[in-house]
Amino acid sequence: MKLASLKTVANAHNDSIWAVTWAPATEARGALLITGSLDESVKVWKGDELEQDGMHTGHSLGVVAVAAHPAGSIAASTSLDSFVRIFDVDSNATIAVLETSPSEAWLMQFNPKGSVLAVAGGGSASVKLWNTSTWRLDASLSVLKADTSVKGAEKTSGKFVLTTAWSIDGELLACSTMDGTVGIFDVSRGKLIHYLEGHNMPVRSLVFSPVDPCILFTASDDKHVRMYDAKNTGLVCAMSGHGGKVHSVDASPDGGALATGASDRTVRLWDLSMRASVQTITDHADQVWGVAFRPPGGEGVRAGRLATVSDDKSINLYDYS
Repeated sequence: MKLASLKTVANAHNDSIWAVTWAPATEARGALLITGSLDESVKVWKGDELEQDGMHTGHSLGVVAVAAHPAGSIAASTSLDSFVRIFDVDSNATIAVLETSPSEAWLMQFNPKGSVLAVAGGGSASVKLWNTSTWRLDASLSVLKADTSVKGAEKTSGKFVLTTAWSIDGELLACSTMDGTVGIFDVSRGKLIHYLEGHNMPVRSLVFSPVDPCILFTASDDKHVRMYDAKNTGLVCAMSGHGGKVHSVDASPDGGALATGASDRTVRLWDLSMRASVQTITDHADQVWGVAFRPPGGEGVRAGRLATVSDDKSINLYDYS
């Protein structure tokens, strides 16, 4: 397996690009790339051409996360302004604006059915579940154990929730925190079932395997990538190689590889059968904040793609084979 450079868009935004995702293909078009920047904008780009196809504005501070609905028609963005904006990917029309308390809207992900948007709750030490039919808050899942003592409540600051991820069957929801622990929820019961431990610094990115609902990958400021059996709390392996904080991790649609981006300005490709890094890309001139594999689907689409974004304001696109 390898990555081969296809295209670079320099100065794709006017400031650092911290967020990237793909809106899946629909009957009318192929997959679109969505990026979010500290310049307060969200941009939509056409597939392999990386030609700008739209721009969504409205945030008053930098955009920290973007997420796409599995149907490909709508997307969400979160910002340092603590609002979640829902918009139509093709028309850029605003569908809803979700207001949260300060510091309570961070990274997010739609569940596999598209019925729920899970938003990392930051300082509230929770994950907020928004109903995508009504855009109302359905539930708030606390990452603190129900029996936490008053004395233990002082640890709440360490449970600042940074990001979320859904298992492919929608039964498990993971969230990561500033203190390095990862909480696993049983979604049907709305209950925190256990913590995954091992990282000793913030975990900024999570992704479940696209082929195994139990396997979770984590990326941390401690420079490590870990692979867990999230259902049974087991550590499968830990992988190292980056020389800086690992900001982002994504799994290839075939389940055979991971891509990671880090503060050391590199993107790494990891072969999961070898559980090792097999390629290091040094095309970015600054910290890499996001990596995203293109989801399968779309007429005539066969080749894999990986998009990466950075503090250097650029977008890089690679062929994955």
